[in-house]
Parts: sequence; structure tokens; C-alpha cells
Amino acid sequence: MVKLNKIYTRTGDDGTTALVSGPRRLKHDLRVDAYGTIDETNSAIGIARLYTAGLADLDAMLMRIQNDLFDLGADLAAPDTGEALSYEPLRIIQRQVDRIEQEIDTINARLDPLKSFILPGGTPAAAHLHLARTIARRAERIMVDLSHIEGELVDAPALKYINRLSDFLFVAARHANDDGKADVLWVPGKNR
Repeated sequence: MVKLNKIYTRTGDDGTTALVSGPRRLKHDLRVDAYGTIDETNSAIGIARLYTAGLADLDAMLMRIQNDLFDLGADLAAPDTGEALSYEPLRIIQRQVDRIEQEIDTINARLDPLKSFILPGGTPAAAHLHLARTIARRAERIMVDLSHIEGELVDAPALKYINRLSDFLFVAARHANDDGKADVLWVPGKNR
């Protein structure tokens, strides 16, 4: 159970922060950057949800994803070091990956196939979902970088989840654009 009595602790004034598992890391550490970017993705989705009230199915999916992103942040903040812990750390599991894949398929089945790349935009919901998608892609790049550092483990389901998330956000943006009818199409070389 999470209990936050005091918001500031002053322990980070030296430029470090504590991982859930205890060790302190510099605030610019790649692991801290990874879960901070997951938090940024979550916040962008929260803004997008201001515009998805008329799309109850999508809004419910986004709410589940926001909760998953807290799980993912917790997963990244408690790296598996192989040491025994006094608690079971929260991990992204394959069932969460499977669910987001099913939701991608459900939304994508409503959409006409693309004949062009699309520009981020359209409705306010779609524009914010596209922004969340690009932040999720940045989070994925950071997580992949982290996973290639010796001793810095990132579980496979966590990497799969963040990869699927940007795909989900892409089809969600198209769904928010009247199932793709309001997509803004890229016209190559239009302004030459």
C-alpha cells in the first residue's frame, strides 16, 4: 500500500533519488529517465482523456493503460538484481501485453487501411494521443538503451508493453479522428 504523508523530503536536494529497491541514483540516470518518461507518457494520456469522454470504450482502455503505466514505472524503479527482497516487486506481465494487443486489434478492425502516412492532428483527442505516442516511443528508446547496459535489467514483458503502447496510441488517435475519416494525410513534397 502506498502512503504519502510528506511530499518533500529534501533527500533529493543533492541530485539523487531512491529506487524502490533502495539504492540511490543520480536524477539523470538512464533508469530514472526511463520511468520519468513513462510518467510523462501517462500525463500526456491524462490530457488526451479530457477529450475522450464521448468515446467511452476508448476512455476505459486509456484508463487501464494509465494504471499499467504506473505498474511499468514501479517495474523500472525496482530493477531485478537477483537479490532477495522483503517484498514482491510489481512487474509488467504477459497478460497486460496480451490485453493491449487485443485492444489494438479491436480498434484497428474499425479503421480503413491507410494509403498514406498521417500527420499528427485532427481532433483534440487525436492530437494529444499522437503526442502521447511520441513520448511513449521516446520511453521505449530509453528502456532499450537501459537494457543494453551491463547489469541494468529490463524485463521482456516491459519492453513488449511499451512497444505495443505506441501502436495502441496510433490506432486510438485514428479512432478519435472519426475512425480515420478525419485523419490528416501526409502529401509528400506538397510544399516544394
